[in-house]
Amino acid sequence: MNYRHVYHAGNFADVLKHAVSAQIIHYLQRKDGALMILDAHAGPGLYDLAGEQAQKTNEWQGGIGKIWNGAAHPSLQPWLDVVHAANPDGELLAYPGSPKLFQSLLRPQDRLVLVEKHPQDHVLAEIEFGRDPRVQVHLADAYAHIKASVPPSERRGLVLIDPPYEEKDEHQKLVQGLAQALKRWPIGIYCVWYPIKARAQIDAFLADLKALDLPPTLVAELMIRSGDDPFRLNGCGLAILNQPWVLEETLTQMLPFLVQTLAPEQGWQRLEWLVPNP
Repeated sequence: MNYRHVYHAGNFADVLKHAVSAQIIHYLQRKDGALMILDAHAGPGLYDLAGEQAQKTNEWQGGIGKIWNGAAHPSLQPWLDVVHAANPDGELLAYPGSPKLFQSLLRPQDRLVLVEKHPQDHVLAEIEFGRDPRVQVHLADAYAHIKASVPPSERRGLVLIDPPYEEKDEHQKLVQGLAQALKRWPIGIYCVWYPIKARAQIDAFLADLKALDLPPTLVAELMIRSGDDPFRLNGCGLAILNQPWVLEETLTQMLPFLVQTLAPEQGWQRLEWLVPNP
């Protein structure tokens, strides 16, 4: 439990993960019915980009920093609106992590469940969100809590799974946890984030996911550099189960824009079905 996302807040991986998550919620809210959003590896919620920890790596400069002052693609707008609201003076000083993003997108009838295993980050999340009756904050193991939380009473919603992948068996734990969740809530939308270092490891992970007899699953990957280095973050991806039917079209426009904006020299993108939509 040593991982602290503050060192990576607002980087290229957050841009992809949060922009896509916001699009999914935007789609689900076309209907008036209530939603449950479960953030399985939540973190504290709001990150100080001017603070010592974020300044130590400056990863945000290669992510939100490259988009902040430019002309953004319309597909990024639901996410960018939340980032701008967190920086009302127009200077990029704070980055809203997924808990803050999701809270900002909630309607009165929606519910947000935050799960965090790191004790210090859990306390910070409690301070940030504890007074919002729409938000529940839990100190717990992500996969056990997902299993206990689905199916939700709202019947519709999103589960974001984005562990730090600190543990060597994280891929296996994720696959097992997802298998249990799908048995209980097979129609839920699950968004699984993963870092890309060595390609063979990712191909094996996706094969293990596919072996679960998944529902339709779309894979979107954003690479910021070429190469196959197991000790370097070369890109990241999302496996999206039961994705909204419009998401594929949205990503065909979003991904090329992100490549051109974030990594125009070495970047590339991949969008394909892990399990095709019938």
